[in-house]
Amino acid sequence: MTDHPPLRADRLPGQLRAVTFRRGAAPYAEGSCLVTAGRTTVLCTATVQEEVPPWRRGAGAGWVTAEYAMLPRATHTRTARERGKVGGRTQEIQRLVGRALRAAADLQGLGERTVFIDCDVIIADGGTRTAAITGAAIALHDAGTWLLRQGLVAAHPMRELVAATSVGIIGGEPRLDLEYHEDVCADVDLNLVALESGGLVEVQGTAEHHSFTRPDLDLLLDLGMAGITSLLSLQHAALAEPMPPAFG
Repeated sequence: MTDHPPLRADRLPGQLRAVTFRRGAAPYAEGSCLVTAGRTTVLCTATVQEEVPPWRRGAGAGWVTAEYAMLPRATHTRTARERGKVGGRTQEIQRLVGRALRAAADLQGLGERTVFIDCDVIIADGGTRTAAITGAAIALHDAGTWLLRQGLVAAHPMRELVAATSVGIIGGEPRLDLEYHEDVCADVDLNLVALESGGLVEVQGTAEHHSFTRPDLDLLLDLGMAGITSLLSLQHAALAEPMPPAFG
């Protein structure tokens, strides 16, 4: 039988961790955001490059791609840096981040240029991939604003925001936004990515210890979408604030 963590003392099962966005955290980048979700902390930067991959040339559209990495002591024990060959988990996450952001971007309006998104995990306490997507959306939005102000695009190249969160079932209890100690013993673990318009970009669900039913899935989707709605509101609030001065 799986040992489950006790009931949450600091938040309700359907409540997000405290989330913050610090825009302009990397002042040399065209867009950047330091996102925290509880203790999980990820630095997301957006870099504009005036070219596209060779297979994209002549298409009249741009590209958004992502890289993801975890600092060695982002975790409880040191994780070796990935040099040369990138591990399977890292590949999976950075492809997920790229897909999520491309779903929110106007690649035609971006023109033949690439936006590189770098997501570097500083502290990992569960939900690093979902925090990376949510923070990277702000970095990409600010990079789009930079392009617009430079007169390089006719309209903002981001159609809408995108956010992500995790949900799970632990000891029969559905929970939103899992911390690491919850994630490792969850009976069901699901990551959800959705656009501001309500469209789903990705649903990654796994029965870790027990199978789950269609009603369970519907409940988790509703719980996750409610969390994403809250994250989108927090993103909008962060983007409504003035950009802090570089090195301020």
